[in-house]
Amino acid sequence: MRGAGKPPSPGAQPASTGGEAGEDSRRGPAADTPMGSERMEMRKRQMSTTQETPGTAQAQHSTGNRGSNACCFCWCCCCSCSCLTVRNQDEERARRTSHELQAEGIPNCEESPAPTLEEVNGWAQSFDKLMLTPAGRNAFREFLRTEFSEENMLFWMACEELKQESNKSVIEEKARLIYEDYISILSPKEVSLDSRVREVINRNMLEPSQHTFDDAQLQIYTLMHRDSYPRFMNSAIYKDLLQSLSEKSTEA
Repeated sequence: MRGAGKPPSPGAQPASTGGEAGEDSRRGPAADTPMGSERMEMRKRQMSTTQETPGTAQAQHSTGNRGSNACCFCWCCCCSCSCLTVRNQDEERARRTSHELQAEGIPNCEESPAPTLEEVNGWAQSFDKLMLTPAGRNAFREFLRTEFSEENMLFWMACEELKQESNKSVIEEKARLIYEDYISILSPKEVSLDSRVREVINRNMLEPSQHTFDDAQLQIYTLMHRDSYPRFMNSAIYKDLLQSLSEKSTEA
């Protein structure tokens, strides 16, 4: 009868059997295979990335160049962008408007002989004397232009021309043009009229005549008399003209 053996010490490890060693040797190469495959895949990806890098950089560079030309309202980079089209149309419209204004220039004044010293001194006596002569109206109109209120004189003169017409069709056409140029709220040359006068004009436009704008003409005449005329008499335009004529008169 054999005695019971001693229990194994805690630090002791069981010896590997031959079968286990063989199993480990067989499992070793099989376990290394996936690692090799992963390394091969990584190398392929790196090579692929290296080959694609030049094309990608060139594409990004091209995109950046197009992006600098894109408008600020959208992210598209094509030159047919609708925002760019609108912007180009606005620029073309602005250039055309500027060209038209330059072509029109300053409206022509009335033809008149040079005013005399006596005539210019008479302008200071009353507004009626100033408006009575073409030379006086031209000088006053030049002053109104500096105050951006030349439309008042232009409207008054258009009404005077209308009064000289007798042909019905011509009267209707001129009345329509006067309304569009100086009465319509959409016109850049609209004159300042109160609501009562505007109502009278609207009624008169149903059957236009030479006197369609009489009330409006009187109101603008009064406005120029009270508001613009005193400043004109103190302006450099009037004083320079008066001084020039005085010097010529003294020399003569």
